[in-house]
Amino acid sequence: MASQSQGIQQLLQAEKRAAEKVADARKRKARRLKQAKEEAQLEVEQYRREREQEFQSKQQAAMGSQGNLSAEVEQATRRQVQGMQSSQQRNRECVLAQLLGMVCDVRPQVHPNYRIAV
Repeated sequence: MASQSQGIQQLLQAEKRAAEKVADARKRKARRLKQAKEEAQLEVEQYRREREQEFQSKQQAAMGSQGNLSAEVEQATRRQVQGMQSSQQRNRECVLAQLLGMVCDVRPQVHPNYRIAV
């Protein structure tokens, strides 16, 4: 009986040790899963930051080029307006003289299509 009791005690102890080992294994597995999840989350965040930074740089490049284009168009428009104004100032007197000459210098002429009815 004593040997049977001792065998049962050994079985109970072995079962207890096995349960502890299983519990430890489960804890290690849970820690590994948690660690893997954290590492994956960090990788995802890093990838997201890289893509966001790449997007921002592309957007800045596109917006910057649009800003440059509008500045160039505005500058070209100013140059054209200045050219037109200077041309207007140069030709103003000549055009006014021609216009006044045409209005004031009237030469009566018979129109070539006019027919005298006889």
